[in-house]
Formats: sequence, C-alpha cells, structure tokens
Amino acid sequence: MKEHELIPKLFKTEYSKIIAVLCKSFGIIHIEVAEDIVNDTFLLASETWGLKGIPDNPSAWLYSVAKNRTIDFLRRNKNFIQNIATEIRATNEVVEEFDIDLSDENIKDSELQMIFAVCNPVISSEAQIGLALRVLCGFGIDEIAEAFLTTKETINKRLFRAKNTLRSKNISIAIPKESELDDRLESVLLTIYLLFNEGYYSSTKNQILRKDLCFEAMRLCYVLSQNKQTNLPIVNALMALMCFHSSRFDSRINESGGYVLYENQKRETWDADLIEKGNYYLRLSAKGKYLSKFHIEAGIASLHAVKSESENKWLQILQLYNRLLQIEYSPIVALNRTYALAKVKGEKTAIKEALKINLKDHPLYYSLLAELYKGIDKEKEVESLNKALELVKTDVEAKNLKARLKKALS
Repeated sequence: MKEHELIPKLFKTEYSKIIAVLCKSFGIIHIEVAEDIVNDTFLLASETWGLKGIPDNPSAWLYSVAKNRTIDFLRRNKNFIQNIATEIRATNEVVEEFDIDLSDENIKDSELQMIFAVCNPVISSEAQIGLALRVLCGFGIDEIAEAFLTTKETINKRLFRAKNTLRSKNISIAIPKESELDDRLESVLLTIYLLFNEGYYSSTKNQILRKDLCFEAMRLCYVLSQNKQTNLPIVNALMALMCFHSSRFDSRINESGGYVLYENQKRETWDADLIEKGNYYLRLSAKGKYLSKFHIEAGIASLHAVKSESENKWLQILQLYNRLLQIEYSPIVALNRTYALAKVKGEKTAIKEALKINLKDHPLYYSLLAELYKGIDKEKEVESLNKALELVKTDVEAKNLKARLKKALS
C-alpha cells in the first residue's frame, strides 16, 4: 500500500487515539493544541514517507513523532505548561521526561473519557455528532460537510462554536460520577445512535448508506461495552440493534445504489456472524430492569433478522412497535410500524394509519405509501412516487424511484 492510501486510513484509526491521550493530559480547553500537534504529525508523515518510504510500524512512527512534537511545543511554550496538569512543571528536565502514554490501556481510557466530553448536552446534538466525527472518528471536514449536506465553512463554524462551549463550561475529560452516569450515558448513546442513523439513512448526494459512519458508531459503542462502569444493559441493547441492522447492509442496497425493500432482500447475503453478535448483545441487555427504546428497537431488528416468514413474526414486530410508540412517539417509527401492520392486517388498514402520520415532507413517507398502494390503486402509487421524487435528496435514490415509477406506469 502506498503512502497516499495508507495515511488516510491511519488518520481514521490513529488520529482520535492521539487526540484523546493529549486532551487527557492537557484538558479539553486545549483541544486545538492537541489537534495542531496531531495534524503536524500526519503532515510530516505525508512528506517523509513519500521520500523515504513507509516505516515498518507506521503507527509506532506516528506515536513517536507525536511525542516529539509535543515535547517541542512544551519547550517553546513554558507558560502553557504552567496552565496544564500539575505534574508537568516548567523545567527542561520534566519536559524531556514528558511522555504520551499510548499504551492500549491508556488509549482505551482516554477515548472513553473523551466520548463523554464530546457527547456533552451543553452543545447541540448536531454539534455533538460533528465533533464526534472529527475528534473521535478522525473524519475530515470535507467528509463531515458531505454527511450533513452543507459547506466546509459551516462545519468549521459549528465545530469552533462547540469547542468554545466545551472550553467555556470547563468540561472535564473524565467518566462521570456514578450518580451522574445514567443521565450522561443517555446523551452519549443518543449521539452514537444518531451517528449510526446518519450512516444508515445517509443524506449525502451520492450515497444512501454510509457504512463508515455506521461502523464508527459501533466502534464507539464497543468502547463503552469494554469498560466495567459503562458495560450496562442499555449499552448492549444499542450494540445489538446496530449489529442486527449492519447484518443486512449488503442486501439493503441494489446494484444502482438504491434502497431494496425488506421483502425483496436476498436472505443469503445477510451476515450470519453479525446476527449472532446481535443475539449475544441482546442477551446481555436483558440482565437489567430498565427497558429502553434501544431494547425494543433491538428486539424489532432481531425479528427482522429472522429469515423465515410467518404471521406470528410480524405480529410480534407490530406489538413491539406499539410499545415503542408508547415510550417515545416518533413519526418515523409510526411510519415503519405501518409496514408491519400491512403484514398483519393488510395494506388497506396500513394505508389508513399511514395517512394519519405527519411526514408529508419526507420522501420515505411517499416511498412506503407507494409500496402499500401497489396492487391496490395504481394512480395513488404513481402519485406517491412522484411526490417522493420531488423531495428526495440523493441522486441514487432518485434513480431508484424513477425505476419504480417506470415499472408502475408499464
């Protein structure tokens, strides 16, 4: 692999690790210092590896350079040293001894603490996702802008405001106290959930599924599951949910990049290993007393991952959707429920329910409505597909809808 291919991959895997460790040492108030050091490290890698070739252990090379860059920075900025952790003093001896502990254990601890710092409710959920993509997942500004269908300037301003808020509120990089853990963990899990959904229902122009976003969300959730304090039933429930959804990635998108409805998916392409992992985490999630929305959604996803079809299966799914709506109403959840309702009570009943949902500005609403009308009312099916086309954001999904429209008119 050449350096121009390797460095972006390493940026994804190593950037967040070094940032987390530095911020743990300096405090999140100095997050931009940490980012500058890591960016300089990768810039040097790009320049050096192009001339001298890729080192035998690229990650170790990056860690070593990041440590040296940090020591150089501390030498030049004695005032900075006085403002950070008390164990670092303004002496050359201590500066020389300063170490970035990039052991696996410290990286895991630092990343976990950084997750709680970034996913703090003092900033908006949108800013949390953007900051998580940048700081925790190593995504570039271009990639984040594409994910949010906006400009680099907008993303830079959003991240700048988010960092300023974290600094002004003096947010610490630490796992919350036990008394605060449940509330803070809920915010963290919501951010991870929204990050996964951004990938699963991608709004980028040329993709309707961003596996990279989904897998990053799963990685962050896995970090939580590996720590005794945060390895809780609700965390395992979210992990199960994401495993079940991920198991059907390859069957969910057709050759042209458009959505494939559940009933048309090829069961043989479902990932059996991910389904097994989903069942594993679902069993772990059942050990608690609290039933969260993630538990119910994981239960629904687990039934979707069952390859056999039966009326009882869809009845169970419908009952779980009813329970989910009782816990937290969502128009999207209500819309998804209508598909299960059609399986149990027929399309006409499902259409009546779908028409009550306030999602008239959402392309998925009309896309599903068209599917329910298929075989019942061709005029309504065509009308729904045309409305979906007017609202759709992705080029690939527009192509997919046009194909369905052509078939409906034939």
